[in-house]
Amino acid sequence: MQDQILHFFQQYPHLAILASLLISIVIAVLGVIPSIFITGANILFFGFWQGTAISFFGEAVGAAIAFFLYRKGFKTSSQKSLHKFPKIKQLIDAQGWKAFTLIVSLRLLPFVPSGIVTFAAAIGNVSIITFLLASSLGKIPALLIEAYSVYQVTQFGWQGKLILALVACILIYFVIKKIKPAGKTNN
Repeated sequence: MQDQILHFFQQYPHLAILASLLISIVIAVLGVIPSIFITGANILFFGFWQGTAISFFGEAVGAAIAFFLYRKGFKTSSQKSLHKFPKIKQLIDAQGWKAFTLIVSLRLLPFVPSGIVTFAAAIGNVSIITFLLASSLGKIPALLIEAYSVYQVTQFGWQGKLILALVACILIYFVIKKIKPAGKTNN
């Protein structure tokens, strides 16, 4: 996917920023597609800092639009079904400073899908201002790590190789943990 986006940017450089922002908004609204593809294309086309800034802006705008759409379309119908999940329930019920810290902390965790955080905040009691501030603040370190990782992998220096090795180890760990029968320990 990254290659197709990059090819489009190269064919239509005058539309690259607008296309990047639109793709980021679609990714945020859909909530299930990883943003690493657009971040990678942005870094390769615009350079590290400008690409990271465009990715950040696109993700922030996308999160705001997704929050608004989710709040308008799903608030009443979804609250009951999501109360089965304790961490999500905490975010749904949170307000003010507690909501702010929950959103920031969930945005910092790389394995928590962004769409779930946005959705839970939107159908809950979180104000749009609290969400926008917390979401944007939490995205900064996560996006910098993602951008640096993408950059190093594309340059494929020793840091890129280390990142690939760490990702592989994490994936292997989760696969083994998933396969290992529940309740058994290694004693």
